[in-house]
Amino acid sequence: MDKLDVEETFVAISGAGPTGALLSALLGSMGVPNVVLEREAGITTDPRGIALDEDGIRILQAIGMYERVFTEIGFCQKMQFITGTGNDFTKTPLLTADYTTSEGGTGHVGFIFHKQPVLERAIRDAIKIHPSSDLRCNSTVTGVRDDGEHVGIDYEDAEGSPRVLRAKFLVAADGKTGYVRKKFLEPKGVLMERCQGTDYDETWVAVNWHIHLPTPKTHPDFPLWKFGYSGEQIYDLFFPTEFRFLCNPVRPSVCGRFGLPEQRLWRFEFVINAGENAENMSTQPEVNKIIFPYLVHPGSRYNLQESVQFPPDCIETLRSRPFGFSARSCNRWSENRVIVAGDAAHVFPPFGGQGIASGFRDSLGLAWRLAHLHREPIVNYPPVLEAWYLERKQQLERSLAQTIQNGQYVNEGDFIKCLLRDWSLWAVQFVPSWRREIQKGQRADGMTRYTYAPGMPFIPELGGGINLPQVYCVDLATNALGFTDDIVFAPAKRALFQLLILACSSNTASSALSDIRGVGKLSRGRIDETEVTTLIHDLSAKTTKNHSGVFGHPGRVARIASAAEFAADVVLCKNRPEPAYYDPFRIQREVGGRRKFVIVRPDKFVYAACSTREELDMAMKRLPVSLGVPE
Repeated sequence: MDKLDVEETFVAISGAGPTGALLSALLGSMGVPNVVLEREAGITTDPRGIALDEDGIRILQAIGMYERVFTEIGFCQKMQFITGTGNDFTKTPLLTADYTTSEGGTGHVGFIFHKQPVLERAIRDAIKIHPSSDLRCNSTVTGVRDDGEHVGIDYEDAEGSPRVLRAKFLVAADGKTGYVRKKFLEPKGVLMERCQGTDYDETWVAVNWHIHLPTPKTHPDFPLWKFGYSGEQIYDLFFPTEFRFLCNPVRPSVCGRFGLPEQRLWRFEFVINAGENAENMSTQPEVNKIIFPYLVHPGSRYNLQESVQFPPDCIETLRSRPFGFSARSCNRWSENRVIVAGDAAHVFPPFGGQGIASGFRDSLGLAWRLAHLHREPIVNYPPVLEAWYLERKQQLERSLAQTIQNGQYVNEGDFIKCLLRDWSLWAVQFVPSWRREIQKGQRADGMTRYTYAPGMPFIPELGGGINLPQVYCVDLATNALGFTDDIVFAPAKRALFQLLILACSSNTASSALSDIRGVGKLSRGRIDETEVTTLIHDLSAKTTKNHSGVFGHPGRVARIASAAEFAADVVLCKNRPEPAYYDPFRIQREVGGRRKFVIVRPDKFVYAACSTREELDMAMKRLPVSLGVPE
């Protein structure tokens, strides 16, 4: 093909699922030219993944989609672990993980249970905002070439015509069976391998139902009408609002609502036992044999002689498919300029809700590094990608440990071990403080903190490597309530790294602002001191505005806000629980009370937290070096 027909971009992305689409939206927000090639014509209508943790919600917030989380995408609920061999959703749970609170350090609830097509639509809408991002559907990758300086991608466009795209980097986000890894990377030794610490490898059937409400007109013989129940109340009786892990040693299962509550979507997943055929077990008759017993209540519950079954004709099956579940990750996540992310790089069992969230973290950590390489073309890129992989590997191990723990609760098949587990967990919860830790679920481990390895872009001796918490705040120039991320990384800011000042009062804020004069020069332009954010840890601090900005400084100044202030906001708190166990002083507590200057990376991890101007000067001087910029 003639050279004139070769199109240029900086990043090419194969696949516009949640990981690839999010990467494009993030790159677009940073001004990085990128093209996404998606072989399908539109978004899948099949809701596959249904859980997204608070890191994922925070990342949706970063691309401007927060207001759609609880109004369009999903809702939050508690997770309950039910033991025993019976078929009773309403049995008292062995333990409950309460993810409806706001104690995880992000200001968000712990999980939402979403409808994936709606989630993907929101991300693609974020792509449209940025002229640097270009999503091309009906575009099938047919070939990849890496000459060391560029990656050439052959593909067929929506009209079936052959085209060539040349990029500095290619990111394979096209899933575990996608073209790039299977056809280009695996022959070069990039292989999906079993994760250490788990040998789990089982097949499950995932069933999605849409529940229609019965009415006295459609089901006149249904026995509960005479007690005054409405159709919605009957739905609640048979399909509980908490997500259930059914720790049944005979057949482990998980089930619960997803999407918006009014959509009445229900997921049920169950394991395929030895000797069973996965395809056969996903057929309607076999699925009904397994799930319908849960939808039959004893008549004694309602003072009736006969049992009560939810009307089967009110259940519409949207999907019923077998899936293999295991914990696997690629031995390498890049080969020269070709990178894997999301399901192309790793897969998880379903017990921790970490599939989509892990792909989101891949994109967030990768996006700012690619933006850095776009701004600094002289930087040697392999160490930058290696540092990304090393950090992501640590987070994956953390996520895997949480998934394994949940899986051990669900999948234990030895009746004696189940009995010992149940008794020990039951006894522990008699101690209120221990019960509270159990209710935190995976949040009991606190914010992610990286263990330093050479090349990672943070300074461990200055408190670097921790995921910076997020709290609610009030902008003292506008009196607007919001999240700290939205001020620290406001869309108008251009620097990748940001400086955050933590002040105890308005007086200390003013002196701290005077203390940072000239630090931007020490970073050789990687920090813009006019974009600094000051966060005052005083709930009573007042608005102080003049023509030059708050305190005469062009940066942003805010104060922390309370849970009550957030709960009263009809936009920010719409359709989500009021924040419980929220700590407005969480940032100060996590980074250390005496540290007042925090350099924050675009992925919301701390580069360095400094107590003095001397420490800040040192960190600023080391910043370009940490990013691979030559002296």
